[in-house]
Amino acid sequence: MNSYLIKGARILGGEPSDFLVRGGAIAMGETDANAEVIDATGLIALPGLVDLHTHLREPGREDAETVLTGTQAAAMGGFTAVHAMANTDPVADTAGVVEQVWRLGREGGYCDVYPVGAVTVRLAGQQLAELGAMADSAARVRVFSDDGHCVSDAVLMRRALEYVKAFDGVVAQHAQEPRLTEGAQMNEGELSGRLGLAGWPAVAEEAVIARDCLLAAHVGSRLHVCHVSTAGSVELIRQAKASGWNVTAEVTPHHLLLTDELAASYDPVFKVNPPLRTPADTEALRAGLADGTIDAVATDHAPHPFEDKDCEWAAAAFGMLGLETALSVVQQTMVDPGLLTWADVADRMSYAPARIGRVADHGRPLEDGAPANVVLYDPSVRRVVEAGESVSLSRNTPYAGMELPGRVVATFLHGRSTVLDGKLA
Repeated sequence: MNSYLIKGARILGGEPSDFLVRGGAIAMGETDANAEVIDATGLIALPGLVDLHTHLREPGREDAETVLTGTQAAAMGGFTAVHAMANTDPVADTAGVVEQVWRLGREGGYCDVYPVGAVTVRLAGQQLAELGAMADSAARVRVFSDDGHCVSDAVLMRRALEYVKAFDGVVAQHAQEPRLTEGAQMNEGELSGRLGLAGWPAVAEEAVIARDCLLAAHVGSRLHVCHVSTAGSVELIRQAKASGWNVTAEVTPHHLLLTDELAASYDPVFKVNPPLRTPADTEALRAGLADGTIDAVATDHAPHPFEDKDCEWAAAAFGMLGLETALSVVQQTMVDPGLLTWADVADRMSYAPARIGRVADHGRPLEDGAPANVVLYDPSVRRVVEAGESVSLSRNTPYAGMELPGRVVATFLHGRSTVLDGKLA
């Protein structure tokens, strides 16, 4: 393993300093004559980012993404750990499937992969999956979610919350009341009526969040709310936290930046679940992330093959890419306007998601002896996003043609470079 002397980096945006990456750990105030020197003047040094919500598609949809290509995209975005969602084919509802995904991540070597186990068998919402077996497997699953589907049955949700308490797990809920969103295509409002697209009401998300916060409090278990998208949801989570309930939440980069007005183009690249919301919702999400009501930024990276997006809106798949652009979107929406510092970014994109996912070797401050999971980021540049430059197998980025700030210059995973000079190492 090579050693790297990082010179002049601004750790969490602070004063320039030097540190050594050697033997998988960080050494402060040391030098090594044999180390490769990296001039990090002007670069921000952050702990490796941790994503609570990534779709790697393997097994089953390797035409959209594989564990290898998805983790390569993660590394290009500064992520050193991702949680791989369970909606694969077969579904990750058994110890065997989660171990397969975990091993593929270890073999790829670009990013640590923590499989998310399904809450219910085949995501069908009828019976609990093998939660205990997945927790005891080599993958040591601690996050369980039927993401893409809501655990809408209150009794099943209660049982899942009770079950995961035994091993300090968390249920990550996709908050979507299915009967209120049947056939829904975009955010419900004046625009959906004008465009003739079936509306997706905010209350469909908020009703489930309210119910599940109450259930988590009743059971005394951990609840995590996936991809919060409405102002009402932010307020409900704020109230739950004020009550001392063990509730955490995430917001996606696209819900921080993009709004439902983009649906007027009828371009399915902007079709996502939950849908893009109003400017007022976006403002509330930014405020919630700034004040800590929302704990983490999670990408909901959802790759799709060309044919699943290059079609009419109603037939198109929900979802968009997010790993390679997440840090840039957070800079534009949160850092540049002064809502977050770079230390706050480290919290929302590394410390908090690692804590929620119970990931031990990630989400650690950049200090002497800490695991060398590091990202070097240049906030001064601006770039136009080109879909064809993505290392993902898919191209469904909503930011194509947009100018965004910043770029990841280098990513180190356990001391080994996965990205150098903005390219895969």
